[in-house]
Amino acid sequence: MKLVRYGDKGSERPGLLDGDGRVRDLSAHVADIAGASLTRDGLAALRAIDPASLPLVDGVPQQDLRLGACVAGVGKFLAVGLNYADHAAEAWMEVPAEPILFTKWTSCIAGPDDDLPLPADSTATDWEVELGIVIGDGGGNIALDKAAAHIAGYCVINDISERDWQLRRGGTWDKGKGHDGFGPIGPWLVTADEIADPRALRLWLEVDGRRFQDGSTATMVFGPEEIVSYASRFTTLHPGDVIATGTPPGVGMGQNPPVYLRRGQVMRLGIDGLGQQRQRAV
Repeated sequence: MKLVRYGDKGSERPGLLDGDGRVRDLSAHVADIAGASLTRDGLAALRAIDPASLPLVDGVPQQDLRLGACVAGVGKFLAVGLNYADHAAEAWMEVPAEPILFTKWTSCIAGPDDDLPLPADSTATDWEVELGIVIGDGGGNIALDKAAAHIAGYCVINDISERDWQLRRGGTWDKGKGHDGFGPIGPWLVTADEIADPRALRLWLEVDGRRFQDGSTATMVFGPEEIVSYASRFTTLHPGDVIATGTPPGVGMGQNPPVYLRRGQVMRLGIDGLGQQRQRAV
């Protein structure tokens, strides 16, 4: 299944994408794409619904029908740093022996095609296309061989980062990761059963038509199951929690000289099987 949230900001409704790429309304069945609806039992109930029996929503998604972040009520937005060996090299940093965990404040979450408001004093706002994990059944101290069963699905995330704030403002990456709009999620949540191998997905990002990132999840240092198991040692994961799993090389900071976003520029990014995003810096 491909689950979506559609409508104006702040009043999104739950839906699913049918076989023709049109949105079907799920409001009669779930309050939102959140919480219990993302557990194994919740997803099983949604799979049992015939999409043709659901009301068809007017408009074409991502054209004349706005999509919001594909998950609502996110309690934790975690992320993993330097999880691609080739990205660590371009950042002049060592490949970590354990996953580097940090947080993106949930107030940064945005729709996949919403404008990106650059902070007024931003000097180094950067892009990072990433595979996102959405937690289904929660838990703590999840065993590695059980971790896959705790993943509801996957999505595209742009882990937008202000590098000056992240690296030069007295510690903690979080300062550069959580500004408003710095966490576009979606366009849809693709349930895990539709992704044969999350470590064999091509992911890419362009700015004004120039391809900067073009990589594969095959080069991740730690895979989704390892990340879920590891993170659950330090925090109890809950349904709807989101984890960004790191980015391949090609970020602005890694260019020579570095290249950062300017107002008016447009990012396009995507992952095989998970859809595409588009953000304009304003």
